[in-house]
Amino acid sequence: MSTYQEIQPSDLHAMLSSASLLLVDVRNDDEVARGIIEGAIHIPLALLPLQYDSLSLTDNVVFYCHSGIRSAHAAAFAASKGCKNAYNLSGGVLAWARAGYPFVSKGSSPKN
Repeated sequence: MSTYQEIQPSDLHAMLSSASLLLVDVRNDDEVARGIIEGAIHIPLALLPLQYDSLSLTDNVVFYCHSGIRSAHAAAFAASKGCKNAYNLSGGVLAWARAGYPFVSKGSSPKN
């Protein structure tokens, strides 16, 4: 059975320097309007099954949401589709912010 791994904000921060990372924000539009982790693409969780096949999957795919629950579902879905290195940001953007890491506006993220 395919599964995903939980990662902490410090793990994600270290992974962001990797060229082989796809960061996917699965929050709703209104949540993303408040800020996004730099480099992330935005695909609301409800649209992930429709858009998953069009993603350019890399070695590592990290999903995140507000608290880590929706992104855990997204990571489990990706793992079930054969993604070997699917990750969930434990605690979501709440944990990211608590760790002191920044957000950017959606339009300034280079992958949007």
